[in-house]
Parts: sequence; structure tokens; C-alpha cells
Amino acid sequence: MGTMDSRPITLAGPGGAGKTTVGTLVAERLGIAFVDLDRRFADCVGNISTYITRFGYDAYTHQNVHLCRSLLNEDTGRSVLALSSGFMTYAPQVHDDYARLRQAVEQCPTTFILIPSLDRERCVAETVRRQLSRPFARSAASEEAVIRERFPVYMALSARKIETMRTLPVIVDEIVRAVLHAV
Repeated sequence: MGTMDSRPITLAGPGGAGKTTVGTLVAERLGIAFVDLDRRFADCVGNISTYITRFGYDAYTHQNVHLCRSLLNEDTGRSVLALSSGFMTYAPQVHDDYARLRQAVEQCPTTFILIPSLDRERCVAETVRRQLSRPFARSAASEEAVIRERFPVYMALSARKIETMRTLPVIVDEIVRAVLHAV
């Protein structure tokens, strides 16, 4: 086992996959900071839904990429970064640096795609169930459409997939082991 380096531990995946919950626990286990991109975005601009309604999804994705790039360029030591649910599925032209940033995130050995299940139908059902329990959820049909569109994108990413329909200790252990062996 090596020592930890400064590469971020990045968690990507659909809404409700467990990025915040798992990320918090991984950060606690490793004694490092946890950063939630959505929370940082909200700290900067206020409610994300209100921002999207006012300025549009394209403006949101552009600003989100800009914020993520800034966070990754900060020299604050190693941290766990939970990306926004659609971050890895944005259109390539949303930001001049997006394609490079997305590729770097995807190819980093400490990036993990959290997804309820590698089986599409189980993933769709669980994602919709989890998302509907949140206060900002869209309709069931909208949530289903989003995960059906994004599922193949998540599955095509080369980063390691972590199924989150398991117990939290098992998920956290798997990520921590992978991180410690990636250095």
C-alpha cells in the first residue's frame, strides 16, 4: 500500500446514487475534506433550480464546469469531490475546458462512478425511488427519462463503477481500498 497523493477522489453518477453520503464517509475514514460541487454551487449562486429557471441549463452547466475546474486547481490537499449528477453527461461545448476536464476526471484512477446497479432496469427503478424521496424531485416520469438517458453514458465511462444498492460499509471499504492501491 502506498501513501496518499494529492489527486482528488472524485465521485460521479446519477442523482440519488449516494455520492454525498458515501463521499462524506470516505472522507471521514481517510481524514480528508469532503466537497460537494452542488453545495459549493449553491453557496455561490443560491438555489440551483432557481438559477436554472432564471438563466437556463446551459448557463448552469457552464458555471458548474468553471467552479469544478477552480476547485480542482485549488491546492488544498487531497479531498473527496462529489460531482453534480449530470456533470459527466454535459454537452462537450458547455465550456472551453469541459472536454479536457471530463477526460481527466474519467481517466483518474481515483474517480468512481457510483450507480445503484449495473443492471439498467434495476438502476432506473432504484434511482427513481431515491430521487422521489428528495424534496426537489421532478416527477417520476421525468426522473425516469433522465436516468434512462444518462445510464449508458455512465456505463461507457472508463472509471471504476461502484454499485450502491449494498450496505454503506461495504461501499466505503471498496472505495478506500481502491484509493489506497491507486497511489
